[in-house]
Amino acid sequence: MAYDLPALPYAYDALEPVLSEEAMRLHHDKHHKAYVDKLNKALEPYPDLARQPIEMLLRDLETLPEAVRKDVRNQGGGHANHSLYWETLTPGGSELSGALKAAITASFGTHEAFKAKFQEAGEKLFGSGWAWLVTDGAGKLEILGLPNQDSPFSQGKTPLLLCDLWEHAYYPDYQNRRPDWLKAWWDIVDWSAAAERFVDARPYVRAGAGDPLQSGDLPG
Repeated sequence: MAYDLPALPYAYDALEPVLSEEAMRLHHDKHHKAYVDKLNKALEPYPDLARQPIEMLLRDLETLPEAVRKDVRNQGGGHANHSLYWETLTPGGSELSGALKAAITASFGTHEAFKAKFQEAGEKLFGSGWAWLVTDGAGKLEILGLPNQDSPFSQGKTPLLLCDLWEHAYYPDYQNRRPDWLKAWWDIVDWSAAAERFVDARPYVRAGAGDPLQSGDLPG
Protein backbone atom coordinates (compact mmCIF):
# COMPACT_ATOMS: atom_id res chain seq x y z
CA MET A 1 0.00 0.00 0.00
CA ALA A 2 1.44 3.35 -1.03
CA TYR A 3 1.10 6.64 0.80
CA ASP A 4 -1.13 9.27 -0.80
CA LEU A 5 -0.91 13.03 -1.08
CA PRO A 6 -3.81 14.31 1.06
CA ALA A 7 -6.10 16.91 -0.46
CA LEU A 8 -6.04 20.35 1.10
CA PRO A 9 -8.98 20.86 3.48
CA TYR A 10 -9.66 24.27 1.88
CA ALA A 11 -9.24 25.99 -1.49
CA TYR A 12 -5.77 26.98 -2.68
CA ASP A 13 -6.61 30.66 -2.28
CA ALA A 14 -8.43 30.30 1.05
CA LEU A 15 -5.47 31.42 3.17
CA GLU A 16 -4.92 34.70 1.36
CA PRO A 17 -3.57 37.25 2.07
CA VAL A 18 -1.31 35.35 4.50
CA LEU A 19 -0.42 32.73 1.87
CA SER A 20 -1.09 33.21 -1.81
CA GLU A 21 -2.68 30.68 -4.13
CA GLU A 22 0.62 30.48 -6.03
CA ALA A 23 2.53 29.62 -2.85
CA MET A 24 -0.01 26.99 -1.81
CA ARG A 25 -0.05 25.26 -5.20
CA LEU A 26 3.74 25.13 -5.29
CA HIS A 27 3.98 23.93 -1.70
CA HIS A 28 1.27 21.27 -1.81
CA ASP A 29 1.30 20.03 -5.40
CA LYS A 30 5.06 20.10 -5.93
CA HIS A 31 6.97 19.92 -2.64
CA HIS A 32 4.64 17.74 -0.58
CA LYS A 33 3.97 15.46 -3.54
CA ALA A 34 7.71 14.99 -4.03
CA TYR A 35 8.07 13.74 -0.45
CA VAL A 36 5.24 11.26 -0.96
CA ASP A 37 6.63 9.98 -4.26
CA LYS A 38 10.16 9.52 -2.89
CA LEU A 39 8.87 7.81 0.26
CA ASN A 40 6.82 5.35 -1.78
CA LYS A 41 9.78 4.56 -4.01
CA ALA A 42 12.08 3.98 -1.04
CA LEU A 43 9.61 1.60 0.60
CA GLU A 44 8.80 -0.45 -2.50
CA PRO A 45 11.03 -3.33 -1.26
CA TYR A 46 9.33 -3.17 2.17
CA PRO A 47 5.55 -3.51 1.61
CA ASP A 48 4.92 -4.37 5.26
CA LEU A 49 6.43 -1.06 6.34
CA ALA A 50 4.45 0.84 3.71
CA ARG A 51 1.23 -0.44 5.29
CA GLN A 52 2.05 1.25 8.60
CA PRO A 53 0.97 4.79 9.48
CA ILE A 54 3.89 7.09 8.78
CA GLU A 55 3.74 8.38 12.37
CA MET A 56 4.42 4.84 13.60
CA LEU A 57 7.48 4.50 11.39
CA LEU A 58 8.81 7.82 12.66
CA ARG A 59 8.26 6.78 16.28
CA ASP A 60 10.18 3.53 15.64
CA LEU A 61 12.80 5.10 13.38
CA GLU A 62 15.81 3.51 15.04
CA THR A 63 14.35 0.02 14.64
CA LEU A 64 13.83 0.32 10.87
CA PRO A 65 16.17 -1.34 8.37
CA GLU A 66 19.19 0.87 7.86
CA ALA A 67 18.58 0.88 4.11
CA VAL A 68 15.39 2.90 4.50
CA ARG A 69 15.94 4.74 7.77
CA LYS A 70 17.25 7.93 6.15
CA ASP A 71 14.45 8.04 3.60
CA VAL A 72 11.78 7.53 6.26
CA ARG A 73 13.34 10.27 8.37
CA ASN A 74 13.59 12.75 5.48
CA GLN A 75 10.87 11.83 2.98
CA GLY A 76 8.53 10.27 5.54
CA GLY A 77 9.11 13.16 7.90
CA GLY A 78 8.33 15.58 5.08
CA HIS A 79 5.09 13.76 4.32
CA ALA A 80 3.99 13.54 7.97
CA ASN A 81 4.96 17.13 8.76
CA HIS A 82 3.15 18.58 5.78
CA SER A 83 0.04 16.44 6.33
CA LEU A 84 -0.18 17.78 9.88
CA TYR A 85 0.66 21.30 8.74
CA TRP A 86 -2.28 21.59 6.34
CA GLU A 87 -4.63 20.51 9.13
CA THR A 88 -3.17 23.16 11.45
CA LEU A 89 -4.17 26.02 9.16
CA THR A 90 -7.63 27.43 8.55
CA PRO A 91 -8.96 30.51 6.76
CA GLY A 92 -9.19 33.37 9.23
CA GLY A 93 -7.70 31.35 12.08
CA SER A 94 -9.53 30.33 15.25
CA GLU A 95 -9.43 31.18 18.95
CA LEU A 96 -7.34 29.39 21.55
CA SER A 97 -9.54 28.02 24.36
CA GLY A 98 -10.14 25.14 26.72
CA ALA A 99 -7.56 22.73 28.11
CA LEU A 100 -4.82 23.78 25.69
CA LYS A 101 -5.23 27.44 26.61
CA ALA A 102 -4.97 26.53 30.29
CA ALA A 103 -1.86 24.45 29.64
CA ILE A 104 -0.21 27.24 27.63
CA THR A 105 -0.97 29.74 30.40
CA ALA A 106 0.43 27.38 33.03
CA SER A 107 3.56 26.65 31.01
CA PHE A 108 4.41 30.05 29.53
CA GLY A 109 2.53 32.62 31.62
CA THR A 110 0.33 34.12 28.93
CA HIS A 111 -0.72 33.42 25.36
CA GLU A 112 1.35 36.39 24.18
CA ALA A 113 4.42 35.14 26.09
CA PHE A 114 4.02 31.76 24.40
CA LYS A 115 3.78 33.38 20.96
CA ALA A 116 6.94 35.39 21.64
CA LYS A 117 8.87 32.26 22.66
CA PHE A 118 7.56 30.33 19.66
CA GLN A 119 8.51 33.13 17.28
CA GLU A 120 11.96 33.37 18.86
CA ALA A 121 12.50 29.63 18.34
CA GLY A 122 11.48 29.99 14.69
CA GLU A 123 13.70 32.99 14.05
CA LYS A 124 16.72 31.35 15.67
CA LEU A 125 16.40 28.06 13.79
CA PHE A 126 19.36 27.89 11.42
CA GLY A 127 18.54 26.88 7.86
CA SER A 128 15.41 24.94 6.97
CA GLY A 129 13.10 23.23 9.43
CA TRP A 130 10.03 23.70 11.60
CA ALA A 131 8.96 25.40 14.82
CA TRP A 132 6.79 23.13 16.98
CA LEU A 133 4.55 23.10 20.01
CA VAL A 134 4.61 19.55 21.40
CA THR A 135 3.44 17.60 24.43
CA ASP A 136 4.92 14.63 26.22
CA GLY A 137 1.51 13.07 26.81
CA ALA A 138 1.41 14.06 30.47
CA GLY A 139 0.13 17.52 29.66
CA LYS A 140 3.54 19.20 29.66
CA LEU A 141 4.25 21.51 26.74
CA GLU A 142 7.50 22.32 24.98
CA ILE A 143 8.56 24.52 22.08
CA LEU A 144 11.02 22.94 19.67
CA GLY A 145 12.96 24.14 16.65
CA LEU A 146 13.86 21.08 14.59
CA PRO A 147 15.96 21.06 11.41
CA ASN A 148 15.01 19.71 8.01
CA GLN A 149 12.09 17.23 8.23
CA ASP A 150 12.90 15.85 11.68
CA SER A 151 9.78 14.85 13.58
CA PRO A 152 8.84 15.13 17.27
CA PHE A 153 7.39 11.62 16.89
CA SER A 154 10.98 10.35 16.70
CA GLN A 155 11.61 11.95 20.11
CA GLY A 156 8.57 10.30 21.69
CA LYS A 157 6.60 13.55 21.68
CA THR A 158 3.25 14.43 20.15
CA PRO A 159 3.09 17.48 17.87
CA LEU A 160 0.27 19.94 18.43
CA LEU A 161 1.19 22.91 16.26
CA LEU A 162 3.88 23.58 13.65
CA CYS A 163 5.10 26.37 11.43
CA ASP A 164 6.98 25.54 8.22
CA LEU A 165 10.27 27.43 8.02
CA TRP A 166 11.54 25.94 4.78
CA GLU A 167 12.06 28.68 2.22
CA HIS A 168 9.56 27.12 -0.20
CA ALA A 169 6.84 27.65 2.44
CA TYR A 170 7.09 31.43 2.59
CA TYR A 171 9.55 32.82 -0.01
CA PRO A 172 6.89 33.35 -2.71
CA ASP A 173 5.11 35.79 -0.36
CA TYR A 174 7.73 36.95 2.18
CA GLN A 175 11.10 36.41 0.46
CA ASN A 176 13.79 36.37 3.18
CA ARG A 177 11.59 38.01 5.84
CA ARG A 178 11.12 35.01 8.11
CA PRO A 179 10.05 37.11 11.14
CA ASP A 180 7.26 38.65 9.04
CA TRP A 181 6.11 35.19 8.00
CA LEU A 182 6.06 33.96 11.59
CA LYS A 183 3.96 36.96 12.66
CA ALA A 184 1.50 36.58 9.78
CA TRP A 185 1.18 32.82 10.34
CA TRP A 186 -0.75 33.30 13.60
CA ASP A 187 -3.67 34.71 11.58
CA ILE A 188 -4.34 31.32 9.98
CA VAL A 189 -3.64 28.98 12.91
CA ASP A 190 -6.42 26.49 13.66
CA TRP A 191 -6.25 26.29 17.45
CA SER A 192 -9.20 23.90 17.55
CA ALA A 193 -7.16 21.28 15.67
CA ALA A 194 -4.23 21.72 18.07
CA ALA A 195 -6.58 21.48 21.05
CA GLU A 196 -8.02 18.19 19.80
CA ARG A 197 -4.52 16.73 19.45
CA PHE A 198 -3.68 17.88 22.96
CA VAL A 199 -6.66 16.10 24.49
CA ASP A 200 -6.03 12.97 22.42
CA ALA A 201 -2.41 12.87 23.61
CA ARG A 202 -3.35 12.89 27.31
CA PRO A 203 -4.37 9.37 28.36
CA TYR A 204 -5.14 10.41 31.93
CA VAL A 205 -8.21 12.39 30.78
CA ARG A 206 -11.07 9.88 30.94
CA ALA A 207 -14.39 10.20 29.23
CA GLY A 208 -16.75 12.10 31.48
CA ALA A 209 -14.01 13.02 33.96
CA GLY A 210 -13.23 16.59 34.89
CA ASP A 211 -10.36 18.23 33.06
CA PRO A 212 -7.67 19.27 35.55
CA LEU A 213 -6.28 21.81 33.08
CA GLN A 214 -9.47 23.82 32.98
CA SER A 215 -8.36 25.33 36.26
CA GLY A 216 -4.85 25.91 34.96
CA ASP A 217 -3.28 23.07 36.92
CA LEU A 218 -0.80 20.79 35.21
CA PRO A 219 -0.16 17.25 36.39
CA GLY A 220 3.22 16.63 37.95
